[in-house]
Amino acid sequence: MSQNRSKQQRKPQESRPHSVRNEQENQLDTEHTPCALYRKCGGCQLQNMSYPRQLQWKQHKVEKLLGKFCKVRPIIGMENPYHYRNKVQAAFALTKNKKIISGVYQSSTHRVVPVDHCMTEDQKADEIIGTIRELVSSFKLTVYNEDTGRGFLRHVLVKRGFSSNQIMVVLVTGTPVFPSKNHFIAALLEKHPEITTILMNINPYQTSMVLGETEKVLYGSGTIEDVLCGCIFRISAKSFYQINPVQTEVLYRKAIEFASLTGTETVIDAYCGIGTIGLEAAKHAGREIGVEDNRDAVKDAIANAKRNGIENAFFYHADAGRFMTEMAQEHQSAEVVMMDPPRAGSDEAFLSSLVTLSPQRIVYISCNPETQERDLSYLVRHGYRVKIVQPVDMFPHTNHVETVVLLSRKS
Repeated sequence: MSQNRSKQQRKPQESRPHSVRNEQENQLDTEHTPCALYRKCGGCQLQNMSYPRQLQWKQHKVEKLLGKFCKVRPIIGMENPYHYRNKVQAAFALTKNKKIISGVYQSSTHRVVPVDHCMTEDQKADEIIGTIRELVSSFKLTVYNEDTGRGFLRHVLVKRGFSSNQIMVVLVTGTPVFPSKNHFIAALLEKHPEITTILMNINPYQTSMVLGETEKVLYGSGTIEDVLCGCIFRISAKSFYQINPVQTEVLYRKAIEFASLTGTETVIDAYCGIGTIGLEAAKHAGREIGVEDNRDAVKDAIANAKRNGIENAFFYHADAGRFMTEMAQEHQSAEVVMMDPPRAGSDEAFLSSLVTLSPQRIVYISCNPETQERDLSYLVRHGYRVKIVQPVDMFPHTNHVETVVLLSRKS
């Protein structure tokens, strides 16, 4: 399958009979060769489809869920939908014949599927994880056993700045004791001198959470930087940074376009994370207020504002819903609220606070149109109208689709 499809190729041929189109699409799927781990891994649910078919499938999904609010715009896909993930996470385990493997958990299980190369992951990150797997074996280090709660290495997390080319490696361990630590780090850096920083994250608990609370910097500063939408961002191990930076820029430009900022507005960025979209909004607004309940992310956001010389952006560690309610009680206002909640969407308490603050425009970015449909229904019932729905393909080959929606307050 070609990795670069033109926009014309992505459009279905409407002039042909429906049965002929279906026959051609089925033929495309038959000829398409998915990853060898496609059925075992479960991470790329649509890999049996050609990329144009995937875009059609996602377009239909969004139209079915959100089309009742307004006409859905055509989905924006990637020109090169491969190796787009700048964050790669690998679990480590031991097979029955005592071989160390690394990879991903099989869907809905805790069985590790060995992965050496993935068509969606950054290739350099895959190389580094492979090297660590070899070093763990040669240094005779143990891997964590979920049943016994014993063992050294649990996961490896690699983050790479696609613009800066800076690389962070996080070794997640079940114990603070790191045998031959200095020699191990030296051997890893000898193989990969491009690594910018190495951290050790200690997670001794029997939990599904990957990262623990305790961190030690083993090499470098403990953070990396990357450039997104013209801003430089500091990225720490625990802070959230968009997985696909190429499509993130597409998504954020649409969100800023929909906000219709003139340079005088107060903008609230709820769920602001490290300030990625908030700092871009600040360039076009009078004042930007970011609110986030992750303390580490707020620290990064404040540092990012200083790093970029943006003086009209302010970040607070707080619950966004309560923050907006307090603003309304103090008779403060915001013309625009931008929100990018987790997959579960927003709860009614947050949405009620949003309605109480009553901004003129809401720009709602979502990675889950199912929960977004629920939240939009609430906002429509409470005085808002959906004006634009724009799907963006952030995660090619998976069944996930991102949407950015503009709502305006009814007169």
